[in-house]
Amino acid sequence: MKNTIAERIFDFLKNFPPFHVLSEEELYTISRNVKVIYLQKDQHVFKTKEKIHDHFYVVKDGAVGIFREEDQTLVDECDEGDLFGLRALIRKGHYILSAKAIEESILYSISSELLEKIINTNARANKYLLASFVTNIRNPYSNENKDSLFAQVESLQKRESNFTEVQSAQYSKNPITCLPNTTIKLAAKIMSSERVGSIIITENEKPLGIITDKDLRTKIATGQFSIGDTVKKIMSSPVITYPRNITVAEAQIAMLQHKISHLCITKDGTSNSKLIGILSEHDILVIHGNNPSVLIKEIKRAKNSKDLKYIRTKAQQLLKGYIEQNIPVFFISKIISSINSSITQKVITLSINEMTTPPPTSFGWLSLGSQGRKEQLLLTDQDNALVFEDVPKEAHVQTKNYFLSLSDKITQKLNTIGFEYCPAKMMASNPKWCLSLKEWKQQFNDWITKPDQDKIMLCTIFFDYDLEYGNKSLINDMSNSIFDAIDSYEIFLNFLGLNALKNPPPLSFFRQFLVEHSGEHKDQFDIKARAIMPLVDAARLLVLSHNLKDYNNTVLRYEKLAEIEPQNKDLFLSCSNAFKILLRFRTLQGMLHNNSGRFIELKSLSKADRLKLKGCFKPIKDVQELIRVRFNLSQML
Repeated sequence: MKNTIAERIFDFLKNFPPFHVLSEEELYTISRNVKVIYLQKDQHVFKTKEKIHDHFYVVKDGAVGIFREEDQTLVDECDEGDLFGLRALIRKGHYILSAKAIEESILYSISSELLEKIINTNARANKYLLASFVTNIRNPYSNENKDSLFAQVESLQKRESNFTEVQSAQYSKNPITCLPNTTIKLAAKIMSSERVGSIIITENEKPLGIITDKDLRTKIATGQFSIGDTVKKIMSSPVITYPRNITVAEAQIAMLQHKISHLCITKDGTSNSKLIGILSEHDILVIHGNNPSVLIKEIKRAKNSKDLKYIRTKAQQLLKGYIEQNIPVFFISKIISSINSSITQKVITLSINEMTTPPPTSFGWLSLGSQGRKEQLLLTDQDNALVFEDVPKEAHVQTKNYFLSLSDKITQKLNTIGFEYCPAKMMASNPKWCLSLKEWKQQFNDWITKPDQDKIMLCTIFFDYDLEYGNKSLINDMSNSIFDAIDSYEIFLNFLGLNALKNPPPLSFFRQFLVEHSGEHKDQFDIKARAIMPLVDAARLLVLSHNLKDYNNTVLRYEKLAEIEPQNKDLFLSCSNAFKILLRFRTLQGMLHNNSGRFIELKSLSKADRLKLKGCFKPIKDVQELIRVRFNLSQML
C-alpha cells in the first residue's frame, strides 16, 4: 500500500536544495520519516537559549521569522522550501536565535541523524550544506539591505556579447602590410586585390606608418606625388598603437583625439613591438550596428514600412543584449521607447506624404498605455489616439475624415512593422479616439464626473498618454482639462482608488501565487494584471491627487512621490524597485517564449526567482493600504 503523505512530501522536497541532489531512494527514506508540524501565527518553533533539537525544519507553507530575542529584530524570513535550524545542529549547544511563525504555517521536521547518514555518501548534498551557512536578510524597506531583495537591479555586468562601450573592440587580426621601399603603385595594387582600405608599412614586423584610400586620393590623384614614389613618402607616421584589449570607448576617443580612422594593435601596445592587428572606424561602426543612435539614424533614412520593420527587429536584438548584461531596466525602457517613438514619427511622416493634401489643421498623435508611460519593451499591440485643433462646425466632418484616413495609414504601417492592432480597437483609426480638442475635453469631463466601471478603465489607459508627433499645445490643453475636471469632482479619485485596489497582492492564505483557474492560461501567473498594473494604477492615482503634470512614467512617478512625501519615501522607492524587477521579469519571459511575457509558468521558475517575485508583493500590499486609508475606501468596498 502506497504512503500518499510520504509521496506528497517527496514531490515537494525534490524541488528544493539540498534534496534535489538526493537519489529517489534517499529522498523517499527522508520523506517517510518527516514529521508535519502546524503552527499558528506567533507560535515559536524554538527560542533563544533553548537546547538544540535533534532535527531541522523546512517551510512547506507560510513563513517563519528568525529573530534576535533581546530586541526582536527580524534577522531572516524563511519562505517556501527554506531550511532553518541546520546551523545550530552543526554548532551544537543551544539556540542563539529564536524562530516563530509570522503567519499560519506548515513545517516539515527532518531528523538530523537521518540526513547525516545520507550526506555522508552524497558529496553534492554535503557540499551544498557546507556552503549554505550564510544568512540572507530580505527587507524591502531597508536601505542597508535593499540590494538583498532587489539584487542586480542597477548593476552592469560586462560580457563578451554586450553592446556597451566597455567591451573589447574586435579588430582585424590579419593586417595587410608592405615594406618602406615598396612603390605606391604596388601598394595600391595590393590594397585593391585584398579589398582593404589601408596598408601598414612595417619594418622588422613593427609598424612605421599607414597609407589609406584617402592618401591615394589626396596625394596621388592630385599629382602631389608620383605612383612610382615609395610608400615612405606619403605614409602617415608615427602610427597610433594600442594593445589587443582596447575597448570600444578607448578606440573612439583615440580616433577623435588624433583625427584618424585606423589604429594599429601591437603585442604590447607600443610601436616598438610586433604588429598583430588593425582596428578601423568601420569596425567600430559594425560593433555599433545595434547602437541606439545608429538605429535612430537608420529610422530617419528609412523609405518604407519594410525598412522600419527590419530596424525594429534590430531593436529587439539590442533589447536582448541589454537584458543579458543586467543593464538597469529603467535605462533600457528609455532607449527602446525612444526607438519606438522615432519609428512612430517616421511612420506618421511617411503617411502624411501619401495623403493627397497636407493636414487641414494642426494635430497631435498620442501613444497610450505602456508606450505612453515609456514602459513598452516587448512588441505588443497598439494603443494610440489623435487630437486635432478645433475647426468651424461646417468643416468638422471633413477634417475628421481626413485624420481618420491618415490614422488608418499610420496604424496599418505600425501593424506591418510588428505592433499588432489593438483587439479593443483603442487606436486613432477608430472614430471614437480621433477627436477634436473640444471633444476630448468633453470626453474626459464625462469620464471624470460620471464615472462607471468602463469609464474608469478608459481613464487608466487614456490618462497615460504621451505626445509622439504634432502640436504640443493641444496636449497641454488636454492635460489642464483633466486636472480642472478632477478639481471640480474630487470623489473621482475615490473611484480611481477603488480601481487601484481591484487586484490585491497575488498571494493566497499560505503565500502561494494566485494563478488563473481556467481558460487558456490555467495555472499560470498573470504578472501584468496581478503585479505590474497594481503598481501602475497606484502611482497614477497618487500623482493625480497631487496635481502633478508631466509625470507619466511609473518609476518617475514613484520617485517624485518619494520627494514630495518624505514620510513615505521608503515605501515609494520600494514600489519603484519592485516595478523594475517585475518589468524585467516580464521582458525575460517574453523573450524566452517569444510572446508578451504576461503569463508565467511558475513551475519553470527557480526558487530564487519565485522568492524575488514574492518580495515584490509587499510594496503592492503596503501602497494599496496607504490608498485605502488616504481615500477612505474601506467604507466604499
